[in-house]
Amino acid sequence: MQINSKGASGINYTLLLISISLATFMSALDGTIVNIALPTISEIFNLPMTSVSWVATIYLLVLTGCVLIFGKLADRIGFKIIFISGFFIFTLGSFFCGFFPELFNSYGVLLGSRILQGIGGAMIVSIAPALVATFFPMKMKGKALGLITMFAAFGAAVGPVMGGMLTQYLSWNWIFYINVPVGIIAILLGMYSIPATPPAGQKTTAFDRLGAILVFIGVGFLIYAASQGASIGWTSPHILFSIAISAIALLFLLYHELRITDPLVDFRLFTKRNFLFANLMLALTYFLFAGVNYILPFFLEIVRGLDPSTSGIILTALSGAVMVSGILSGLLINRFGNRILCVIGALVVSIGYVMFIFFSTEVSILYVAISLAIVGFGLGFLVSPGTNMVMGMASRDKHGMVSSLLNVERFGPMTLGISFVSMLFIQAILSVGKYRHVTTSSPKDLVIDAVATGFDLVFLVIFLISLAILALAILSRDEIHPDNVDSDEPVLIGL
Repeated sequence: MQINSKGASGINYTLLLISISLATFMSALDGTIVNIALPTISEIFNLPMTSVSWVATIYLLVLTGCVLIFGKLADRIGFKIIFISGFFIFTLGSFFCGFFPELFNSYGVLLGSRILQGIGGAMIVSIAPALVATFFPMKMKGKALGLITMFAAFGAAVGPVMGGMLTQYLSWNWIFYINVPVGIIAILLGMYSIPATPPAGQKTTAFDRLGAILVFIGVGFLIYAASQGASIGWTSPHILFSIAISAIALLFLLYHELRITDPLVDFRLFTKRNFLFANLMLALTYFLFAGVNYILPFFLEIVRGLDPSTSGIILTALSGAVMVSGILSGLLINRFGNRILCVIGALVVSIGYVMFIFFSTEVSILYVAISLAIVGFGLGFLVSPGTNMVMGMASRDKHGMVSSLLNVERFGPMTLGISFVSMLFIQAILSVGKYRHVTTSSPKDLVIDAVATGFDLVFLVIFLISLAILALAILSRDEIHPDNVDSDEPVLIGL
């Protein structure tokens, strides 16, 4: 990987890239490291698993609900203050999560600290792609996004392993304490490397407060319904009420944003075909990725009879392949363009997903690992060029907003993807129980048939949706906004 050390503008690109990479690494790590400690937290605070799951859910709710707000604020007041403040709040919230809940013997304190951590996380992740799009020269953007993709994949991969080791050999508190030294380093790096001047002129119009409220309500209630629907029941009053509130808030948001001159979310961008197709492509990619990550451990442990640690090792084939292809796609973006790489990535992902259809009780572990590696390799070619494509279409004064929009399209579809796959799997199992003659089948055979049917249906639907991603990649086109065209040529040296 090669990248500028310093450009003509005086920006230290190496340190800036390290700062952004730490942000994406920590956001990905925190999304996976906590889940492994939930049983321990449940035992310490004497809570049922349905209650302790809020440790993970409330962080996601706050982060997804706030990310668009902070992305818009970054466009108005500059990226540096949002980034530094975000890491400070995230680091403080992480320390609070580890220290105060046991001190006060209060689960509520833990949830409150997770809310604080989620606010800081939203500030950090909302502008990571925008920092690359705004401050890096054109020839370096692809490489920078490739490296960032690698760090995100690495964070997601090591999260469960690190969380398990910290919980087993130290204590559950350390899954939060681990963020503190990294946060301090990121703050110091950000203070030095991020330019202090805002990327765009100060706005004279008032901040869209109503839009911010509507976004938080609409996205927050949607994430709540998606994450809790399977456990509470999709027809329960709580879930139906949440879906109704979300729909009303989001529809009103659309109406409101189209009527004001400086909206929180500029929906007019979606009238451009290329912008719409690229965003849909990324949203569906994250949708399937989360669903696959959710369902595969069940397949490996129930159908193939593997233990959790072995299953975890096999699943790292996906994240490892994303790391490799993320860097490779970054190196190739300038040569082949975003669209070509997205088409290649979508095609490879579809090949990997079609291999899933042949999973069975007799499938070899090597075949499963190869299938996962193929999917992961394709994902790296989709995410980095796709992100670069979307950011390249936006003017400089909208980089923060579009950057935060990309994160909503990441966290929202991932939550929906898990719920969708879970619902599909359960319905397939129920259909077997309904239409098979229980009296003519042994209970063991019925269970095997039901589970196998569930996985078959899920993997088939995943493959069909992957074809839609491929179609969107083919239909999309590279389009660069004049704001993002460089006038100077960067000098490349080794990193």
